[in-house]
Amino acid sequence: MTLPEAAARADELAAAGDERALAELRREWEDEVEGAARAADYRLRAVAYRAIGQFRYRQKLELLQRGLEDESPACRGSALVSLELLSRDGPAPVNNSRRLLHDLASHDTNEAVRRLAIMCLKNGSPARETIVLLGGLAQEDDEARELREAAQKVAAQLTKKSRAPKA
Repeated sequence: MTLPEAAARADELAAAGDERALAELRREWEDEVEGAARAADYRLRAVAYRAIGQFRYRQKLELLQRGLEDESPACRGSALVSLELLSRDGPAPVNNSRRLLHDLASHDTNEAVRRLAIMCLKNGSPARETIVLLGGLAQEDDEARELREAAQKVAAQLTKKSRAPKA
């Protein structure tokens, strides 16, 4: 079994709620994921960063941070996909990466990476600076239509979340 196949299997186990089998698969592939994330080949690093989310490796958020700062847009994109997945259960992963996500959403040279960073921000706490940043991106005529629309949508979601009564 290859790392992408194992990661896909891990994603299936997580979706099915089979925590025991998922934990066993994590232990089996942990070194492989770590090694691939440190590989010279960006394609291997991208697979590793994507696998972190598929395996639900919450303890590898620091490694995922390195993926967000990778020179390769494919690696940054894979790390963002994993971060979004890991943050669905709670805002901590996004909140801990907020400054970097702001930078990626505003200044990354790759349009897809910028949109992925915006989509990650929707799972974070509704911080005022994030809403303001996204509102600004949504109003910027120089930005691509898809990016403006994503920023507007996420800004609206965060604004709504900020106005919801606290439980």
